[in-house]
Amino acid sequence: MSTGHDHRAPSTELPRVAFVGTGPGDPGLMTMRGAELIAAADVLVVDPGTAEVLAAHSIPEVEVVEACHADRGTALTRAARARLVVSTAKAVAKRTAPNRGLVVRVTTGDVGRSGTLTTELSACHKAGIEVEVVPGVDSAQAASAYAGVPLSTDASPTVLTYAGNPAKADFGAAASESVTVVVHGEPEQLADALARVLKAGRDASTPVALTEHGTTTKQHTYTSSLAEAIDALEAGRAGEPSVAVVGRGVDQRDELSWFETRPLFGWRVLLPRTKDQSETTLSRLTMYGARGEVVPTISVEPPRTPQQMQRAIKGLVTGRYEWVGFTSVNAVKAVKEKLAEIGLDVRAFAGLKIAAVGGVTADALRDWGLEPDLVPSGESSAQGLLDEWPPYDDVLDPINGVFLPRADIATDTLVAGLQGMGWEVDDVTAYRTVRAAPPPAPVREAIKSGAYDAVLFTSSSTVRNLVGIAGKPHPSTVVACIGPATAKTAQEHGLSVAVLAEEASSEALVDALAAYGRGLRAEAMAAGEDVVRPSDRRTTGRRKAR
Repeated sequence: MSTGHDHRAPSTELPRVAFVGTGPGDPGLMTMRGAELIAAADVLVVDPGTAEVLAAHSIPEVEVVEACHADRGTALTRAARARLVVSTAKAVAKRTAPNRGLVVRVTTGDVGRSGTLTTELSACHKAGIEVEVVPGVDSAQAASAYAGVPLSTDASPTVLTYAGNPAKADFGAAASESVTVVVHGEPEQLADALARVLKAGRDASTPVALTEHGTTTKQHTYTSSLAEAIDALEAGRAGEPSVAVVGRGVDQRDELSWFETRPLFGWRVLLPRTKDQSETTLSRLTMYGARGEVVPTISVEPPRTPQQMQRAIKGLVTGRYEWVGFTSVNAVKAVKEKLAEIGLDVRAFAGLKIAAVGGVTADALRDWGLEPDLVPSGESSAQGLLDEWPPYDDVLDPINGVFLPRADIATDTLVAGLQGMGWEVDDVTAYRTVRAAPPPAPVREAIKSGAYDAVLFTSSSTVRNLVGIAGKPHPSTVVACIGPATAKTAQEHGLSVAVLAEEASSEALVDALAAYGRGLRAEAMAAGEDVVRPSDRRTTGRRKAR
């Protein structure tokens, strides 16, 4: 008997749309669920301003639809954006049938504050589209926390939050000293809202914090009284803040500030390496408050004649070698790719001893499933490896062969030293290093004019190649080098080295730069001066090396 209701299971072709907020700006503040959905998406429908956050997450190749402008460049209305989301979801469902496709609608900040959620969500419901809403971290609250301004204190336990058009809000309760007022919006909206707070009866001397670019390395917080903040906003002296906090919690900023006081906060650091070599360094720079920018100086290409490499790889399994020595991450990658090409894997290294020139190369081997037998305890260089390599013993060593897969420009130091100890060395060109094309003109100008606060050199070739394709960094730019050999090359090119890593690793290099930045901050504060970045100084001479 029919009850008048349809109890059939929903169609497996029902479109799906997930609304995801990216958070306030710091890529690390995206929620785990949001990141999961973005990684699984068939199509991303994105707002302007989301690209930087999305780029920081591991996102597979996926179609991206921008929900900002129509064909002729005019801004899309809310209704037009809603129709775009619905039509995209239906097209994806049809394309991926019988499996349901997933469209992720990505907005900046908290999706609930996007202003378009209601319209788009309603349109999806009317079209029979299954939806999920994943809020992002609230921008106003996050910016306040990153500015070191607590919203709730013993003196101000109540928090009132305003967003959008101040003319439509009731600021009557904002007059009380026990209330912290948080306003989120454009600078002119902040000025209007603060003026209404003052008019409601709040004391003109109440402290105010205005924050722009909250939670990012561009963050800046301007503090003043309520009356002064209104004047600064109206006169354009406060920058482009998007969050204002009114209340006694602002007085605790000097004590609680943690983000803007990081040793490299706001520094723009140049990394003359390839992107895949720089991920760890970029993360560590972010930890100290800096923004790393990668400028590739070399391109890695296969050897011109691959036969030598093929013979050496086959020699791994035919018993030709006792040792395999890796002097770079690129060498590890080249051997791994060649093994896969001929149908072999890490089992080809069974019974072999493995050497790595340093910690970074050793980590690349471990990621591959190989534990190196020899890693220099001292200098991570060919000489450092040679100093700890055991000499050939015709009694203890049944085989005297050593396989060295290296770059075409590698020096002969290691080969000559091993041969001198009785080893027979196959010095094989595993890859070629070719100087990269010059970076875009704005990047070259930034390097020469001192717009970068620091540059990290991780090898002599990065020094030579950067100078060759882009010119010498400006004297105000802090030059940091991974080891003595790299520092010597930098000095030979007319650069003054300010920072030298205690050990030859990218982590130690960034740590050394952070210690240098911490020293600059301490010196400025002891002298009663403002803490400024090296790029703000643009002096013609260099500071004394530390």
